[in-house]
Amino acid sequence: MKFAEEFRDPDAARALLNKIAALTDEIGASAEKPLHIMEICGGHTHAIFRYGLDKLTPDGIEFIHGPGCPVCVLPMSRVDECVELAEREEVIFTTFGDAMRVPGTKKSLLQAKADGADIRMVYSPLDALELARRNPDREVVFFGLGFETTTPSTAFSILQAAEEGLANFTVFCNHILVPPPLKVLLDDPHMVLDGFVGPGHVSMVIGVHPYDFIAQDYGKPIVVAGFEPLDLLQSVLMVLEQIRDGRAEVENQYSRVVPEHGNPASMAAMDKVYEQRPSFEWRGLGEIDASGLRIRPAYAAFDAEAKFGIGYGAKRRHVEEPEGCACGAVMTGRVKPVDCPQFGRGCTPETPLGALMVSSEGACAAYYQYGGARAVEPAQ
Repeated sequence: MKFAEEFRDPDAARALLNKIAALTDEIGASAEKPLHIMEICGGHTHAIFRYGLDKLTPDGIEFIHGPGCPVCVLPMSRVDECVELAEREEVIFTTFGDAMRVPGTKKSLLQAKADGADIRMVYSPLDALELARRNPDREVVFFGLGFETTTPSTAFSILQAAEEGLANFTVFCNHILVPPPLKVLLDDPHMVLDGFVGPGHVSMVIGVHPYDFIAQDYGKPIVVAGFEPLDLLQSVLMVLEQIRDGRAEVENQYSRVVPEHGNPASMAAMDKVYEQRPSFEWRGLGEIDASGLRIRPAYAAFDAEAKFGIGYGAKRRHVEEPEGCACGAVMTGRVKPVDCPQFGRGCTPETPLGALMVSSEGACAAYYQYGGARAVEPAQ
């Protein structure tokens, strides 16, 4: 297959759906006793709702939305620190657009920009590097955010800044890792998970073997998946086949993009620039050991935490979720977005309480954008 349309072919989708329905019946799953399949990546969540796969698949399959949205899992305290940095007179704060409307305790970056902070949306850390070159009298801070997908590009930008001696460029590092929170979820006795649809973009960088523990230690199948509807349907079918056969393996449906052992150049850059933090706070999951990355001492000159004395380089405080906000529970698959009392009422894309409603990978945004908002009764 060479073109996107081939991954959206209706006849091929019907054939896969028929196989999924037959296999679901063979396994004995039903609406009363469904199989719980977690799609880890927020991009998969949006694809599932965009193409209506949650409605096309049998009632015996329930999709559980995992913590695979890096903007969403960022605690509010880190957003507050972004605003604190951005409001420094000497700083040009650069960020991907996804993070602009995520609320902190007092304001979002977008509100800080409206109040006069010099905050600029960029498409790449290379854009931030160029701003640093053009503004030698200003401190340019890049908001390094994301899983292993975006981590290499930030690493390469730091290496480039070091090569050029750009002393006015730093990164506020909030890069995090996918495997550690999955272990936390699997260790949670209240979570019922029968299998996983694994993240495609992350796996493009790290390969498939970092998920071996899911199959080997927990006996759960996981299939790394692409993002088109046929990718996801085939991946669900592969998970069901493992469940039927009593197998637990790591399989790669997205082999046209994901190499088994990942991208060596990207992983080498990551290893050179970063080291694991002892722990990192996740929204809804709390502190998770060795789940975040920080910039190594050799590149401390490009570390905003070290340079400006914020974040984990200073005294930190925990910030509670806004009252009535269920972001943490939604993030970890414990409830659906529509079960949150604020969904579509106190929390909308225009007036968000949490990141899940404004991130392009947020589960609440997916529900709201693709029809979930219609399930909300008007507040009396």
